[in-house]
Amino acid sequence: MTELVLKGRVVAASGLIENGWVAVADGMIAAVGTGKAPAAPQTQDFGAAWLLPGAVDGQTHAGSQIGFPGMAPTTKAAVIGGVTTIVDMPYDHPTPVTTASVLQEKVSAIHQHAVCDVALYGTVPPIPDLSDIRGLVDLGVCAFKISSFEAHPDRFPRIDNAATLTLLHALEGTSLPLGLHNEDQEIVAHATKTLKEAGKISAEFHSQSRPPVAELAATGTFLELAASTSAHAHIVHISVPEGFEMVRAYRDRGVQATAEMCVHYLLFDADIDMPRLKGLLKVNPPIRPWQIEALWCVLEEGLCSFVSSDHSAWPLERKTNDSIFDVAAGMPGLEVMLPAFFTAAAKRKGDVEAALLTASYLADRPARFFGLSKKGRIAPGFDADIAVLAPENYVYDANANPDGPGWSAYQGMIFSVRPSATFVRGRKVFDGAAVTETPGYGRYIPRRG
Repeated sequence: MTELVLKGRVVAASGLIENGWVAVADGMIAAVGTGKAPAAPQTQDFGAAWLLPGAVDGQTHAGSQIGFPGMAPTTKAAVIGGVTTIVDMPYDHPTPVTTASVLQEKVSAIHQHAVCDVALYGTVPPIPDLSDIRGLVDLGVCAFKISSFEAHPDRFPRIDNAATLTLLHALEGTSLPLGLHNEDQEIVAHATKTLKEAGKISAEFHSQSRPPVAELAATGTFLELAASTSAHAHIVHISVPEGFEMVRAYRDRGVQATAEMCVHYLLFDADIDMPRLKGLLKVNPPIRPWQIEALWCVLEEGLCSFVSSDHSAWPLERKTNDSIFDVAAGMPGLEVMLPAFFTAAAKRKGDVEAALLTASYLADRPARFFGLSKKGRIAPGFDADIAVLAPENYVYDANANPDGPGWSAYQGMIFSVRPSATFVRGRKVFDGAAVTETPGYGRYIPRRG
């Protein structure tokens, strides 16, 4: 029996349905159509608003600062932005997700704190343990993540080439991607030391301290290691088009090679925005100068797998320092990823094409990539995860979220659509003004295939 009907401009798996409706039963999408809708105890008509599949953010960092309780503010930010599933990275404070027991603790935290659904990455220590890898696979991690650059010796260590090869072989036959944070340790260390000695410590030198060659060298090494196996190698963020071309070249050789785009690379320019935003815009790999157009072309050519936020909501004091080298890398993005991407795409392609691109790159593609078989589409049999975007200009204010960090590089930006409601498995969790669901509604979503 249909319990809920949602009406609006439905961006369904089959395409745009004007004056469409979505019928929901038992938390699932029962039917999608136009014209007369099924009878239901509750109908919500959103008029000219877009009804998109809830976004699946393939790269978030919920526990980097406060550990597993970070699921609460992170998932609240998600539903405020129309994100219904997050794929969380394994580098939690103080213990990364390297064993089945740690993963089980994190799953318990999801069921205690989350208001949206959550899939999880696993990782390995510098000396991988094959039994721990198997334990994480058996408990449904959707991917593994390692780094060629050491951000922290325990929580975020560097994994050398031999250990990387061990992990790639261990993942053969599992279908799980192995994601890489792709920066070369020695190149970054040398460039940073040189800039510091010259007194070049302001924000505009961040990109120079981690030059594109550091990113491309790490990417190339990783892909060559993967080429000796049948495992799936994935680059979790590339900031220059040459990196995506490199991935395509390996894919053309028959290697399972993919790469994703972070939304901030499509919106910010280092030469224009770093002097204005300084440490607020520090991410790794860095925002580059004059790459926005080329990266949009990469996306439009289908060379990236999906778009993610790389959300990391550091407190403001970690983002403000005279030396860019003493500023934490990462910034919040969950609240803005969906409206920001839609707005930028609409300027290039128009609203209809923007809606279709958004549904593809922010929902369907990441859901399929991570094996989340009931997520990412408005179609019968899928979870009733729906983001409602009202077609109205609004000025983004990070302070509107009482559980957020109180700052954003996107502060004051004008978006052409506003998240006005979010539904997770058929239940409204955000009403356009406030989160309406209590912590614990979210569920752990293991990989399926």
